[in-house]
Amino acid sequence: MRITVFGAAGNAGSRVVTEALARGHEVTAVVRTPSRYPALHPDAKHRTGDAQNPAHVADLSTGQDVVVNATRPAPGRERDHPAITRSLLSGLAATPGDVRLIVIGGAGSLTVPGTAGRLAIDDPRYVPAAWRHIAEASNAQYEALHTADTRVPWTYISPSALFEPGTRTGKYRLGKDELLVAADGNSSISMEDLAAALLDEAESPTHPHTRFTVGY
Repeated sequence: MRITVFGAAGNAGSRVVTEALARGHEVTAVVRTPSRYPALHPDAKHRTGDAQNPAHVADLSTGQDVVVNATRPAPGRERDHPAITRSLLSGLAATPGDVRLIVIGGAGSLTVPGTAGRLAIDDPRYVPAAWRHIAEASNAQYEALHTADTRVPWTYISPSALFEPGTRTGKYRLGKDELLVAADGNSSISMEDLAAALLDEAESPTHPHTRFTVGY
């Protein structure tokens, strides 16, 4: 497949690029400035573009099969999250064909098991106060996607509560709207294994116009 990754130099985006290339896909790695090129995988095509600019999105998505949004706003710019989502949808709607959009989101909008529907964002075991700003932005990101009136085929991936660089095991569990919690009470997924789950979804789509979550 031909895959474009916005936010390709970030923690999550770089792992998606690596996973996609390892599977033999053609990857266009997008960053906002050429100064970020050294951080990109050498086997990817390096391009500059802003996911918050629909014209850039349309240009970088034309002829592609899948677009991945792995962008993460800088501290203080959390409100960019839903705006970027709307820009991606607008740009892809202007792109010929049915280019799929896969968004790496957050865990805050998932419900916590055994709590009668309490959201993870409201449970300090899973979303500490220091993470609340980005969790709120991710919730708004999901809402912007979930409520959009669009023909663009999209999928939203919520990681588990602890989402950090780690090891690729190739093993993970899938869920829908409920946080995945292990027997010890931890909710986690490595960025490497989420990248594997994302590419599995890209290669065999099973969650059109909906969200799923990944965890151990």
